[in-house]
Amino acid sequence: MRWLDDDAGPVVRPYAMTGGRTRPAQGDFDLIELVVATRPMLSMDAGMGTELAEIIRLCQRPQSVAEVSARLRLPAGTVRVLLADLAERRLIRRRPPVDLRHLPTQDILRAVIDGIRAL
Repeated sequence: MRWLDDDAGPVVRPYAMTGGRTRPAQGDFDLIELVVATRPMLSMDAGMGTELAEIIRLCQRPQSVAEVSARLRLPAGTVRVLLADLAERRLIRRRPPVDLRHLPTQDILRAVIDGIRAL
């Protein structure tokens, strides 16, 4: 059986991409947390690893950690370590998930809808 292109899987194993690290140096990334690049790729970023550059490219628009993991076809743990590296360099910003306790209740939303209908 011959492997062609993506069928063969990644050429570099995930642990090699992270230097053997299995956890981010600082903090952790929730799978639904959004990440967004702080700027586009620049020529001075040429020495950056392929995966890091790809994350910056993907994150020109907000992406969840799970989306980045899926698009790169890498384990979420590996992506979390790579994202932490980018956050340390201030190349991405984190947008934590919304705390459900701060969202309006269904009663408030119904009252707003009823008020709009009454107009």
